[in-house]
Amino acid sequence: MSIISIIGPGAMATAIAGRVAKAGYTVEVVGRDPAKARALAEQLGAGAITGTYGAVPAGNIVILAVPYSGAAAAVADFGKALDGKVIVDIANPVAPDLSGLVTPHGSSGAQETAKGLPAGAHIVKAFNTIFGHVLAKDGRLDAFIAADDAEAKESVSTFLESLGLRPLDVGGLHMAQTLEALGLMMIGLAKNGAGTWDFAMNVDIG
Repeated sequence: MSIISIIGPGAMATAIAGRVAKAGYTVEVVGRDPAKARALAEQLGAGAITGTYGAVPAGNIVILAVPYSGAAAAVADFGKALDGKVIVDIANPVAPDLSGLVTPHGSSGAQETAKGLPAGAHIVKAFNTIFGHVLAKDGRLDAFIAADDAEAKESVSTFLESLGLRPLDVGGLHMAQTLEALGLMMIGLAKNGAGTWDFAMNVDIG
């Protein structure tokens, strides 16, 4: 099967990469720290490879699995190397004290990150409403997505379905604001009403 590139070797990247590898894709791990990228690739096995940070990623779908605070810098480091790629933004731009989102009023993390992308790259918001450890359990989960480019959205939807997830389109990229607010709400729910991080948001249709 095709290659999926993941920028960042952190916890969420590890959860996504594990699911991607199990689905039969070749995972390309790219990180600022080559040693951490190699460690994750070795942990994944299944033919996982490492790429060069800042170079053109091997996959057409590139998962930007870095904290929002580092997203703009990562996009700048890659620059035109991301041209023509579908960029999946997974970040929740949450304030450290959980008092709210740190994005400008009327904008989202995905929209702010998109400003640094080349014109030929298309950003899709996804994965931000699924906790990493829940994703790693291989269950059938709902994956909300938002994007302006119909082709990119369709590409990511097909990819998510192949991972055993149910993609649910919430609209254009402006809806990433709502998805990021949902991410914050889920953190609040885990810390308060639910009393556990072991849950997922699912939609009962019909």
